[in-house]
Amino acid sequence: MLERILPGIAHAQNIHPLAVHFPIAFLFGAALLYCAAAIQGGESLKWAAFWTLVLGAVSAGAAVATGLYAGPGVMISESVRNEILRDHKRLMIASSLLAGALAAWAIAARPMPAKGRLVFLAGLAVMLVVLAVGSDLGAEMVFGYNAGGDACAQPIDIHK
Repeated sequence: MLERILPGIAHAQNIHPLAVHFPIAFLFGAALLYCAAAIQGGESLKWAAFWTLVLGAVSAGAAVATGLYAGPGVMISESVRNEILRDHKRLMIASSLLAGALAAWAIAARPMPAKGRLVFLAGLAVMLVVLAVGSDLGAEMVFGYNAGGDACAQPIDIHK
């Protein structure tokens, strides 16, 4: 039934790819909104940043959970598993923990910390760097080492 609605899902090895894009979008969006709020100072902008960060932290937890569940079954060579997947896993767990800590700080000082605001914004920047590097390793596995499913090395004509 699901394959009729989402035919691409039949080619995925697991549901992790469905979960990973939400935290990437939410967390980058939250950082941009918090930076804009720090400059502009509008209350509605602060609340938009707050909720985007909370959604990012929650969705990051879901992405990590699906990744940990999927990791052992991903069809990749041992060298890719040892050289790329290991670091991808560590970086994504670290970015999720950073997102959770920053979200907890934002919840305690709703919607945006007044004390230590520059440290908070720096924490967002660090989280984004860790997230970007970890995401890049995930993309390298999918597109460079076929960890995404039954992809092929050559282009496939969709009309055949």
